[in-house]
Amino acid sequence: MSTEKKTGSYRLRMLTTTAMLGAMAGLLMLIEIPLGFIAPSFYKIDLSEVPVMIGTFAFGPIQGIVIELIKILVKLILKGTSTGFVGEIANFVIGVAMVIPAGIIYKRHKTKKHAVIGMAISTVVMAVVGVFLNAYVMIPMYTKFMPIEQIVEAGKAIIPWVKDTFTFCLFCVLPFNLIKGVIVSLIVAIIYKPLSRLIRKGI
Repeated sequence: MSTEKKTGSYRLRMLTTTAMLGAMAGLLMLIEIPLGFIAPSFYKIDLSEVPVMIGTFAFGPIQGIVIELIKILVKLILKGTSTGFVGEIANFVIGVAMVIPAGIIYKRHKTKKHAVIGMAISTVVMAVVGVFLNAYVMIPMYTKFMPIEQIVEAGKAIIPWVKDTFTFCLFCVLPFNLIKGVIVSLIVAIIYKPLSRLIRKGI
């Protein structure tokens, strides 16, 4: 088979797999589970980053970002938004914060060790980005739907150290995203190798 045909076949496989993983991620985004022991119920965890990370490792960080965007669009088409797009924007930005470090590290060193290192670093980056994004952008935007005092009080009811918006993000949002990152990383670490064989063959 010529290099041109191989390249064309790879691009087609990449495009179809990207679309499929994006659709799968969008469906998983509809299944949300609150972590009431660490954050108020309006913060809910989903496993939509699992297909995104699979695609990132298979094709690189740029395709991971594309899958992240497709995921949000699929979710909006199927369910719409109940947060004036605040939740969807936050999910996209935080998802991208997880995709980029892991994708770059794994693209340079395609070993299991570097995949684990990449996901560990990505989890920390995502959690830190989540703190500042929520504190200075998302929560102020969300006050159109819920007063800031009510948000802080909801956090304080769970974590007594919460006193204001930033401590809410530090003690509720930060551990919430760390837990999410760890769960996603563990699942990806378990299923990526068998799935990567299917992706190479064309699923």
